[in-house]
Amino acid sequence: MAGKRTSQKKKEETSQATQKKMTGAVVCPNCGSRRIVRDYERGELICADCGLVIAEHLVDMGAEWRAYDSEELRSKARGGAPLKYIRPDKGLTTEIDLYNRDIRGLKISGKKVAQISRMRKWHKRSAVSTSIERNLMIALNELDRIASYLALSKDVREDAALLYRQIAEKGLVRGRLIENVVSAVLYATCRKHQIPRTLDEIAQVSGVDRKEIGRTFRFISHELGMKVQLGGPEQLIPRVVSRLKLGDKTTSKINELFDKAMKKDLVIGRGPQGIVAAIVYIACELTGEKRTQKDIADALGVTEVTIRNRYKEIARELGVKV
Repeated sequence: MAGKRTSQKKKEETSQATQKKMTGAVVCPNCGSRRIVRDYERGELICADCGLVIAEHLVDMGAEWRAYDSEELRSKARGGAPLKYIRPDKGLTTEIDLYNRDIRGLKISGKKVAQISRMRKWHKRSAVSTSIERNLMIALNELDRIASYLALSKDVREDAALLYRQIAEKGLVRGRLIENVVSAVLYATCRKHQIPRTLDEIAQVSGVDRKEIGRTFRFISHELGMKVQLGGPEQLIPRVVSRLKLGDKTTSKINELFDKAMKKDLVIGRGPQGIVAAIVYIACELTGEKRTQKDIADALGVTEVTIRNRYKEIARELGVKV
């Protein structure tokens, strides 16, 4: 136990020394304090005394791992670019160019051209020699295409690609369409990162029926033991506010109405898009920043009939006159 406490103390001292080295020379321009904290998630330097954000959008040029002794430092040290799971070869690409010239830029003989052409052909064949590699070649390109249409970040794409690789290694892709599995993987990743992308949106972009996506998603979740949280309607509010270009007053009213609806359990058992659409319509009417039911319906992918049915019910339960 004493050895463990000593090791833990050394780790804490190393961490504190590293942070002091990175922020020790910085002085708060507001209060003059030298107690500067670096927020690694947000990339900011913050004064611990007055809370002033001294700098933002900082880039951490150090390693993404920690080493507490020389042996661990040697084992973790590496060079080159990081792995990219969205690429079939993980970014470790070797190519034979098509220029057919030597190192000095001179043309090579016809015999050498034929030899290099054969090498190039067998190099491409060896890159996709197994069935899993051929599957990844098709699936990851499709995943990247759909993710581009959904405007997903690189981190989310990498996470989705890693999940698909795990599914392929377990043999869960066998007997299923690649498009179905890719769509289900993207839906699961969006829910994991709490990104508001509905089944209808993914189905529209991928060309796969939403029922097939949902069925494949449930199968994957069961086989891998995934515990993915269900996205709530509140995740849709910032999105619809941005699309409709609503002001702060209306946005505040939407959040207020949504909190009241949550307390009265008006959200349970109903479609999240319909609930949010109705609340947005009521808030716009109350604040005078009017938007038509058609505009709101298009922004959330619901029908105008759904908005009319939901807003009357919510307005009646909350005692709001529209």
